[in-house]
This record gives sequence, structure tokens and C-alpha cells, in this order.
Amino acid sequence: MGKRGWRDLDESDVRVRPPRRGSRPRSKRRPEHADAQDAMVVAVDRGRWTCALGGDPERIVVAMRARELGRSPIVVGDRVGLVGDTSGRPDTLARIVRVAERSSVLRRTADDTDPYERVVVANAEQLVIVTALADPPPREGFIDRCLVAAYAGGLTPVLCLTKADLASPQEWINAYSGFDMPVMSTRPDTEPDELRERLAGRVSALVGHSGVGKSTLVNRFAPEAARATGEVSGVGKGRHISTSVVAMALPAPDRGWVVDTPGIRSFGLAHVTPDDLVSAFEGFAEAAEECPPNCGHLGGGEDPDCHLDTFVAEGGGSAKQLASLRHLLLSRAGRSS
Repeated sequence: MGKRGWRDLDESDVRVRPPRRGSRPRSKRRPEHADAQDAMVVAVDRGRWTCALGGDPERIVVAMRARELGRSPIVVGDRVGLVGDTSGRPDTLARIVRVAERSSVLRRTADDTDPYERVVVANAEQLVIVTALADPPPREGFIDRCLVAAYAGGLTPVLCLTKADLASPQEWINAYSGFDMPVMSTRPDTEPDELRERLAGRVSALVGHSGVGKSTLVNRFAPEAARATGEVSGVGKGRHISTSVVAMALPAPDRGWVVDTPGIRSFGLAHVTPDDLVSAFEGFAEAAEECPPNCGHLGGGEDPDCHLDTFVAEGGGSAKQLASLRHLLLSRAGRSS
């Protein structure tokens, strides 16, 4: 009987290697964990996530990441599902088995050429940009970059000018009047009632250079948080006081959460595109569709045929907002307006 080729084989000729003892076929199907409890991540430290069950600051649980999540990034503000020991007793660990879709994300890169995005905070409703009016002096470029990150990440920006006892805030209030953004000032000898009202009932991320009084503000709103504060150094640069991102609950009747972030010296925007910025200004995204290919929306000699100029001239948008948009586009590109 001659040898048969592969095409002549039937099912009886096929040999299947038996599985190794004790092994099971792998499945990509993840368990549903229908009993998982919802929680909010309020702190992260060396592979452990501190979570508030149901968003309740009185029900704190420490958890680890379940193996099936792999290396998925989990940050402060993330809404997660927990299983296992959720009692919160000392030396107990729950497991994070899922992460809900984020409604907003605050991202930054180390600089404008760094391709690696760092997610700072998830699901914050607003970004409070804390800037001192003096000691250290305000930096317009930093404010602009925070605005860009807020718009691109889906957060509502709020500008908070601290140390109003040392300098008048009016110049800066005027400078940012073209943005759809609350601008407020604080001073150490008065209660920050306007900002407190803005924070109440919301999840708010605070960002700013070291030494601008960010952690001092947090301590006024949530005294039990006991965030460290320090004096500004004599050379005009603040020392880095906060060293981690932490969400702290506002006491009753305000409620809400404030997320304190470490003082940073740079806010890279390598992840933000011009289209992200245009989309943040109502009506401009639709108008930009009429622009020529590769339009940078800067107008003037660089983009003389930018349709945004026509859009504004015909009453479709605000000239002041267009100026603000172009200001941010230039700031994103590392150029002054």
C-alpha cells in the first residue's frame, strides 16, 4: 500500500497531542465579577491603590490590581470595581478587577518632544490652575499650557490667583477675560469663599508650581488632610512640597473632592493636537472644516486663508475668543504670541 499525501488524510488519521496533566486550555474571557463593589481611587503607592467605597471617604479600602488587568494604568480619580476583602481592616487587601471608562483625563508629558504620556488624574470635572501673583511671580506660559491640557482632556479650567495681598490680580483677570473660564483671587487674610463654592460637590484637580500656595489652600478646605506646606526659597522657586497625587474629601456641607498634585516645573503638551484646541472653542471646530489642508489656524502671514477669520467676521464667533485660541496654539508650539 503506497504512502498517502496530506490531501488524502481523513479525520481518523489526525493525531491530537493530549494536554499536559493538570493543564487547562487558556481562555481570553474574563470573569464578570458581578459582585464587584464600585469605588474611587484616592491614592496610589508602590503597587497599592487606596480606594473609597462608593465614593465615601469613611469607607477606605486598600487594593491590589487583579492579574487579568495586566499593566493597565490605574490613577487617582479612576472609578474601579473591587472584590475580595473590602472590610478595610488593617493588613487586608481587596482586588481591582475592572476600571470604568473615564469621563476626563488630565495628561502631561515631560516636555514637548516626549512621546510618553503621563496620566495625572482621571474623571476630574475641573482643573484649578493655582498661580501666585508674587513670590513666585506668575508665569503666563504655564497657565496657557494648563489651559491647553484642560481643554484637551475634557476638564473645565478655573484660574485661581493667590497672594492677592502682595499684588493686584486685575491685570491677569483682564488678560484671560476672553476665555470661558472663572478667574478668582485669594489672600491669606480672608476666607476663599468663591473658590470653596466652586469646589463644592465636584471633583477638582489642583495644579501649580511649587510655592504658589496650592497645598495651603487644600489645608484650608480639608484641614484633616494635613498636607505639608513650606516657605518659598529665597531664589524665587518654591520647594517641592507635595510628593504624590492624592484625592481628599471636602467636609460637610461642601462635600466633593480636591486632588492635590505635586508642584511641577514643566507641563509638556506632546500629546495635544491643534484640533484638540480648536474643538474646545464652541463653533470653531465646524468652521475649521472649511480651512485649507494643513492650516495651522494662526491667521496673518502664516495662514492667510484660515476660515476662522471669515467665521468671526461674519459674526459666527468672538474675535476675542479667536485671539485666545491663537494664543494657545502659539503656546503649544513653544512660541510666544
